[in-house]
Formats: sequence, C-alpha cells, structure tokens
Amino acid sequence: MKQFLLEYRRPFVVLLHVGLIVLANFIAFWLQFGPVIPDEMLGRFVDMVPWLVVIRGLTFIPFRLYEGLWRYAGIYDLRNIIGAVVTSTIIFYMVIYWGLGEDTYPKPIVLIDALVLIVLLGGSRMARRVYRDIGRVKPGKRILIYGAGGAGERIVRDMQNNPSYEFEPVGFLDDDPAKVGGHIHGVKVLGTRGALAEVVEATRPNAVLIAIPSVKPGPIREVVQTLAPSKIPIKTLPNVRDLSRSDVNMSQVRSLSISDLLERAPVGLDPEPVKRLIQGKRIMVTGAGGSIGTELCRQIISFHPSALILYERYEYGLYTVASELAAANKAWPVHAVIGDVTDEKRVDAVFSEHQPEVVFHAAAHKHVPLMELNPCEAVKNNIVGTQVMAQVSQRHNVRHFILISTDKAVSPSSVMGATKRVAELLVQGVHSSNGRAFTGVRFGNVLGSAGSVIPRFLEQIKAGGPVTVTHPEMRRYFMLIPEAVQLVLYAAASAKGGELFVLEMGESIKVVDLARNMILLSGFVPEEEILITFVGRRPGEKLQEELIDTNETLEPSSVERVFRIRPNYVPESAFLAKTVEELEKRAELGDARGVIDALKKVVPTYRPADQPLSPPVPLVKRPEV
Repeated sequence: MKQFLLEYRRPFVVLLHVGLIVLANFIAFWLQFGPVIPDEMLGRFVDMVPWLVVIRGLTFIPFRLYEGLWRYAGIYDLRNIIGAVVTSTIIFYMVIYWGLGEDTYPKPIVLIDALVLIVLLGGSRMARRVYRDIGRVKPGKRILIYGAGGAGERIVRDMQNNPSYEFEPVGFLDDDPAKVGGHIHGVKVLGTRGALAEVVEATRPNAVLIAIPSVKPGPIREVVQTLAPSKIPIKTLPNVRDLSRSDVNMSQVRSLSISDLLERAPVGLDPEPVKRLIQGKRIMVTGAGGSIGTELCRQIISFHPSALILYERYEYGLYTVASELAAANKAWPVHAVIGDVTDEKRVDAVFSEHQPEVVFHAAAHKHVPLMELNPCEAVKNNIVGTQVMAQVSQRHNVRHFILISTDKAVSPSSVMGATKRVAELLVQGVHSSNGRAFTGVRFGNVLGSAGSVIPRFLEQIKAGGPVTVTHPEMRRYFMLIPEAVQLVLYAAASAKGGELFVLEMGESIKVVDLARNMILLSGFVPEEEILITFVGRRPGEKLQEELIDTNETLEPSSVERVFRIRPNYVPESAFLAKTVEELEKRAELGDARGVIDALKKVVPTYRPADQPLSPPVPLVKRPEV
C-alpha cells in the first residue's frame, strides 16, 4: 500500500484537495444553516460546488499546493495555502455574482468556506507531522541547545522533521534574558548561560549543542568548564565563516574540538590586496616544510602565483609539501629547492635562477629550550640566515620581503627570542624605496605546530597521562595556523616597508586550562582519570608572553586584528652591523658565552636566566611621521 501511494502520490494529493474543497463548502453551509440545510440552499451547494472545485483546483497549481513534502510543512506552506484560498475565493466570488449573475448564493458562505478550507488544508499537513511524532518507537537522546537564535531554531526544526536523528531537544539556553521562558517549535528557553549547571541538573541531557556559529571562544570555554564534572559530550556547528545560515542542519553538527576554543581570524576580509600581492608573481617561501611555511604555501597558491619556490633544508618536509601542492594545483609551477638560508652562494644561485618577486622568510630555529642549549646555532639560523636572505633579496630587487617573527622577541628571556628580535631589527633596517617593502609580522603560538604543546598533550592523554605542564600560571597566546597565516598575508599586502606588524591574538590562555580542556574533549575527567603534573619552567621560558615591548607603540593598520608597531628607538645601523658581525664570528667559533653577551648588547631588554639587564646600547630616535 505504501509503495502504491508513493507511486501515485500526485493524483492522490489532487483528489484529497478536491475532497477538502467540497467538504469545506458543505461545512460552511452546515455552519450557516444548522444540521438541517434547506432544500433550496442544498440545491445552491450542488449547483455551485463544481465551479468552486474547478476554480480552486486550478488556482492551487501556481501556489504549488500539490507539491512539497508534508512532513516538512511550515510557515512557507501556510503562506501558500492562505494565498491560494484567498485568490480562488475572490475569483469564485467574481464568477458567481458578476459572471453568472447568481444572487441567491449566500454571501456569508463565501467567507466561512474560505476560513474552513484554510483550517482543513493546514490541518491535513500538520496531521502528518503529529502522526510521525506519535509514531516514534522510542525517544531520541536528550540534547540541550545553547543558542535560541536562527541556527538553534533550524536545528530543532530539522530534528523534529527527521525521526531518524538520534537526538531530541529538551530545551534552549540563550544569553538574551528576554528569550527566557519563550518557546521555539514547542521547546522552551530554560535560562541563560549562567544557569547552565542548574538546567543540566534538571534536564539530564545526553549532550549539549552550541548552536551559535558566531560564538566567541570565551563562552565556549566557560561551557566546557561548567560541564567538566558531568562528562556530557559537547557538540557544535561549523564556524560562521564555513557555514551558510540557510543551510544549518543536524548533518553539520560535530563534536567540539580544541580549535573551537581559540581565536579565529575575522570574517569577510577583502581578498583583493592579497590577490594583488601574489597573483601572477613569483613567490618564494623559506622554511616551506615547516608548519607555518606549509600553510603559507597552501594559501599562497590559492591566489595563483606564476611560480612558487619552496626553499627548505629538511628533505622530507620539502617533499611532503611539494607533493601536496603539485597534486592539488597542477596549473601553477611549484619548484622544490633544497638549501640552507645561511648558505649565501646557494641562496644567490636560487634567486638568479627563479627571480622571486616576493619572499616570505619563515625558516627559523624556534624551539626555546633547545636553543638555550645551542645558542650558536640559533644565531646562525635566525640572525645570519635572515641577514643573508635580506641582503640577497636586496641585490635581486625583490619587491616584498616578509619576516615571520614571534612574540618571544618581546623583552626576550630566551636565546630564540633574542635572535628573532635581532632578525626584526635587520629587516626593519633595510632601506625601502621604489615600491620595495621589507617588513616583519609578529604573532604568538599556533595550534598544532611541530614541536608545540598540543601534539605533546595529545600523546600524553592517549598514553593515559600524566599530562605535564611547566607551571600553573604559565600563559600563552594561541591561534590556529590557517588563521595566523591568513592575517600574515593581509599584513604583507598592506606593508609599505620598514614596519613591524603584530597579530591581535585574543586573550592569553593558561596552559594548564588548555590541558584540562583537551582532557575533557578527549572524554576524560582531569585530575581523576588523567592526572596533570607540574614539572617546572624550562630554560628560557617566561610565564607570560607579550606582543609589544615597552619602547614600542601600537597603531591600527588597514586590516582588522592586525596592528602596526612603531618602535620609539632603534639601534644605530653601524652598531647593529658591527654586533651582528661579532655574533656571527662567535657563533662560528662555538663561543656560547660570547654569543649571549653580544645578544645582550644589541637587545637591551634580553634577560637570560639569572643575569642582570645589559647596559643601554646606542640609540637613534625614530623620526615622527
């Protein structure tokens, strides 16, 4: 029978509508004249109902009442029903009173008939949904929804329209107190986010869904912490940048991940500046096999450069990124070049062959504790390598040179941070003219980069703990790698030369809180199922990183969440050149103590462990602009 109805669904729907048209008209007569309809009026009903059926039946076609799936009936369908009934009623009225000159047909019947038909047509559609809800074999898992806005409404509607989904909404939470107590599709708004614990206790949900695509990381972290004792799974929707609001449905619901707790780049940035910087240009990325370098290459190639030169000394990393790019973007040539940024002859030869117009210098030693043990190598790679790349870029008339820097260069306590600060000074000291721009971009930690804390935490959780954190008050700025790289590209596109940019990284996060959240999102209870232990600060580490120094001024740029740093003072160029030369010589000799002393001279805010602040260096006041 079910197969028969599906096969002949359209004729069945048409016949059902015809039956409802006749029934509505008869009910109108019955309501007007009572159970015993006078013979004369019954004759009027019999004579006029064929006209009514024809007029309404044809009018229903453009309003698509014979189409649609009744299980999904909603406001759109009700609007079409009202429009079709009103239109056909007007036509029927004109035909019988003006066209046929019928003056004995009771005029109240016309209005009563229309109202009854709207009820019957709407009720028949709602009956399908009521039957479906009653016919469910068992209730789904209970889910509490945070967000009583458009996305939350669509999610609830989708759950109610699809009995195959495993979840059943038990209530809403919303930050707007005015919504509390209201209902959406019969589901009550039970309170604000502040009442989460009490609502969870009262409703006993099997999961909590964060249904606000534009929600900030702060509220999400608060929800995670509140639900920590209960081990309730947390679901979420894609970020607003990845989600069309009209397409919100249960198929897009996913488990919350650690990336949802971090800041995202702004939505809707104009791609034209980056496009002008890259499209049709020869672009070179050093350190292309690293975490930042690889993502730079991915995003750069999407803007269609004429060539992309990958410069990397680590063979496997270079092979991996080159293979990925070549497979995904066959139209644009990718050149994989093995080489060291400190090898000036090799760098010069590569520039002569490929003639890059834009250089992103991401190659660097970045592991803080390792660089404390190997300061000479940090100087070679981070300082000498940057100097080589900048000088060769100048000789070959590179139009844009962008240094990838770090927040650890601010008031550094580590060799790595101090060497990156010197690299910033070298790039800022390059004369920019005739459309050439040498600049740097500084940002904090990125999620999941090689050797970072996130992969280590995941390994420790997988092994059953303990998760090791250096200090309970250790705080860091975190951002997703694609978000950070996107902002780097926009900063580079707006550079005029000599600037230093910094990415606004949001609020700093306690590393121990990050560890707890990762344990929670892995399905465990911190301190009970997975222990957290404190192992002490490692060499060169600060409790709190900074994004600007005390002698720097922060200015807005043309890009949202990217700021321009204006240094109030810079070292004299002669002093900087002499100190860099000294650093290079001491590094070649393996003189670690001499390297530290020289770094303290050129970076007066550098404070290595247990060492006093260095005396001031010769300074030149930065001219006002």
